[in-house]
Amino acid sequence: MQDKRRLLLKSVLGFTAMVAAVTVMPKLAMAKWSKAFDVESMDEALNDLYGSNELITDDRITFKIPEIAENGAVVPVTVKTDIPNVRTISIFAGKNPQPLAASFKIPEGTEANISVRIRLGETMIVKAVVEADGKLYTTEKEVKVTIGGCGG
Repeated sequence: MQDKRRLLLKSVLGFTAMVAAVTVMPKLAMAKWSKAFDVESMDEALNDLYGSNELITDDRITFKIPEIAENGAVVPVTVKTDIPNVRTISIFAGKNPQPLAASFKIPEGTEANISVRIRLGETMIVKAVVEADGKLYTTEKEVKVTIGGCGG
């Protein structure tokens, strides 16, 4: 009888530990969702993400995005820069309901080069923001979004 009780206790404790691991560990492993993705203005998003909205225009940022996007749901974006000590690269689509479209942390010692597809609801200016050495560098381009590829 004692052995059955111990076996039952071990089984219950093992099951409890497994359930705890399955429910708690993913939350610990997932990245913290930035509040900046939920705000409705670009200035708010910049302040939430970086603590500042002071941008310095810089031509060392290569920003590739089509001038005309036939499908606003999948607009390819590439940002590359040789600015030293880049910490993050973010993409802002100012007229989208949530302007922060993407944000990437760049590990120290790696090339600052990202590619992503973003969604644009209408024709707008899209900005790339590069954080390096405590400053925010930017470049921007206007993208015309067509409806069904028939005009802008």
